[in-house]
Amino acid sequence: MANSTQQSSLKVYLRLLRYVLPYWGLFAISILGFLIFASTQPMLGYILKFFVDGLNNPEASFFATVPYLRDIAWLSQLKLLQAVPMLIVLIALLQGIGSFLGNYFLAKVSLGLVHDMRVALFNNLLTLPNRYFDNHNSGHLISRITYNVTMVTGAATDAIKVVVREGMTVIFLFATLLWMNWQLTLVMVAILPIIGLMVVSASKKFRKQSKKIQLAMGDVTHVASETIHGYRVVRSFGGEDYEQQRFCSASTENRQKQLKMVKTNAVYTPSLQLVIYSAMAVLMFLVLLLRGDASAGDLVAYITLAGLLPKPIRQLSEVSSTVQKGIAGAESIFEQLDEAPEIDHGTQERGRVSGRLEVVNLSFQYEGTDKPVLDNISFVAEPGQMVALVGRSGSGKSTLANLIPRFYHHDQGQILLDGVDVEDYTLRDLRRHIALVTQHVTLFNDTVANNIAYGDLAGAPLDDVRKASELAYAAEFIEQMPQGYATLVGENGVLLSGGQRQRLAIARALLKDAPLLILDEATSALDTESERHIQGALDEVMKGRTTLVIAHRLSTIEKSDLILVMDKGRIVERGTHAELLALNGYYARLHEKDFVDALQPLPESAI
Repeated sequence: MANSTQQSSLKVYLRLLRYVLPYWGLFAISILGFLIFASTQPMLGYILKFFVDGLNNPEASFFATVPYLRDIAWLSQLKLLQAVPMLIVLIALLQGIGSFLGNYFLAKVSLGLVHDMRVALFNNLLTLPNRYFDNHNSGHLISRITYNVTMVTGAATDAIKVVVREGMTVIFLFATLLWMNWQLTLVMVAILPIIGLMVVSASKKFRKQSKKIQLAMGDVTHVASETIHGYRVVRSFGGEDYEQQRFCSASTENRQKQLKMVKTNAVYTPSLQLVIYSAMAVLMFLVLLLRGDASAGDLVAYITLAGLLPKPIRQLSEVSSTVQKGIAGAESIFEQLDEAPEIDHGTQERGRVSGRLEVVNLSFQYEGTDKPVLDNISFVAEPGQMVALVGRSGSGKSTLANLIPRFYHHDQGQILLDGVDVEDYTLRDLRRHIALVTQHVTLFNDTVANNIAYGDLAGAPLDDVRKASELAYAAEFIEQMPQGYATLVGENGVLLSGGQRQRLAIARALLKDAPLLILDEATSALDTESERHIQGALDEVMKGRTTLVIAHRLSTIEKSDLILVMDKGRIVERGTHAELLALNGYYARLHEKDFVDALQPLPESAI
């Protein structure tokens, strides 16, 4: 089991490193820099040999013992007094160059990686099916793009920086120590298995705790996001205390999980240090015992180089926590990136459709539920006709509206647009033929004009935007704004009233000029006066267009060519307003109560 976990970790990590490939040139320069940096560490330690030897005889030649170099006149005259300080400065300069190349170019790789992964995640979000958003809260999705990505890049770049820089430092130091005294050096090798065992056991803990931390961070983001978006409701219903407790609870949970990881690290690092320094103590004892004919300079250099080893070894062991955090974050990122996008097997594309909508024996149930939301629905809407769907909340009206543009995928029955199954159209083309206005209006923190001319409509002439606004009765309030059509509407149109937001959404749909118009409770946020104006505009707009209206208010649907009364996912009555009133059934009862508080379940006897 542990072996398979390690294999999956390696698989995730190798996949993560693929994102570094486009930056291999910068990465190579960075690694070269760290190699230069690592090579200077034993140089600085070894130079102490000459310094200690120079204490007895500073006039001695620096290259006196080096073959070939001692034969060069000017080098042989170079004394320890001059050479040692000069070499220390040169080594420090070399170390600085290596450090700059390593850190700067790795930062370029790291920031590029953050950008690439965030863009990949965001672009992937735009392709995911509706059910994914139904099953995942926005806080965790945002946390994945902001927090998890930084954890991941730490594993892909910072960890490699430590592994290369400290790893090469250990190798260079170890090689120098072997060269100086191989017997003593082999004593240090004995502690490596102990260090290995400690690293493996800590890695498992770090990974488990990292996953919990990332989930807890998602909860913090989620609570904050909900409270910010719903601040009016929070204030009007006195929810401040509840939200404070909820946020405090999420933040405390996150803090406790972070502390647990810090505690693991805090116990693990000194334990490892104790093992390393115990080995150092044994080494010092052996150096004093077995010094042989080595000079004082040799021994000081050897002890200094051995003393430089614990720091890079400790940092190498700590890299495990960074890698495990990154792997935990990468798993959640790849889980999203591996999610299947919206199904789009369609091949049909039409320049323009007439708008004939036919629904044949349509049944549908949401994934993971047994209860059908729609049960054997059939009807036809001819071009230019207005079809209204009425019924109590939960009767399946909005689900039907969501199936037409394929926000959800249906398996039973057919939805035909101009005689072609909606499944056969490409998604992009299908949605181009449909204009959808829902009760929940989405506006962006942009100008009024850009909110109306959004997406495919971007770049539409301002005159067309004005015309759509006039038809939606939005021009009257837009033109009174400080900058008119160039006025910013605030996040989700916070600076506008509910009715104004709704009219902008209708103007957007009118500008789209699609042959099929779906109004899902589109006039619910409007006052009676605004609704009367818009109803007049809609009457004009609906000419030559198929319109599907979902509404509670009678005034919106009285003029419909066909009214479908729905209950429990089935059509229980159909006809015009007059015909349905004459039936004196479910619709007539709704009419009596004016659709306000009368949307009761249909009695079993009437089904």
